[in-house]
Amino acid sequence: MSGHSKWNNIQHKKNALDAIRGKIFMQLSKDIYTEARRGGGDPEMNAGLRHAIEKAKAANMPNDNISRAINKATGNLDGVTYTEITYEGYGPGGVAVMVDVLTDNRNRSASEIRHAFSKSGGNLGESGSVAFLFDKQGLIEIEKTDDLDEDQVMMDAIDAGADDVQTEEDRFIITTSPESFEDVKKALDEQGYAIDRGEVAMIPKTRTALTGDDLEKMETLMNTLENNDDVQDIYSNLEEA
Repeated sequence: MSGHSKWNNIQHKKNALDAIRGKIFMQLSKDIYTEARRGGGDPEMNAGLRHAIEKAKAANMPNDNISRAINKATGNLDGVTYTEITYEGYGPGGVAVMVDVLTDNRNRSASEIRHAFSKSGGNLGESGSVAFLFDKQGLIEIEKTDDLDEDQVMMDAIDAGADDVQTEEDRFIITTSPESFEDVKKALDEQGYAIDRGEVAMIPKTRTALTGDDLEKMETLMNTLENNDDVQDIYSNLEEA
């Protein structure tokens, strides 16, 4: 019995680590895809892509995953055409969820996303069913270092056209309008700031808290979506712990 219990504990830990690894790889793939779409698939000519690839390799992301993300962005997969789709719906407890997908098969993706929602007690909605609960904003994150002056970072970001700068324990979070995101990012790049992450994201206007069974079901939904190769990003208004 103890051996069986030990195996369950090991398997549980492995599953938890696999979920974390999958989440990291999904974000790294998205970063590579975004940078390749923005500046081309040659890392020698695209500093943003080069930085994204370096981060992926540091996280031990397989080269095949890196190449696939670049080829998706540049359309270099023979005979394959990718389509960007955003799915919207409600998860357990009425949590609003938006899922960005890049797929070569609309029917497969729709079926898999719908199944993920229904299996977790949620339901997929029509386009626009939850989008009104989010604001679209540009987000730029810069890691704090000893040589960065907080006031200078704020001044440079605002001068570049940012809407706001927030300071967290280990990073600066700069928000912009979607329209000015590229200009702000470029300006900060040219001033020598090492941008840890930059994207246009959907930010929830309000948050929904979950507990107990609903929270477990929501975590299952998120893990299922994160492990789907077609999923590029997931946004929800779940209250963060």
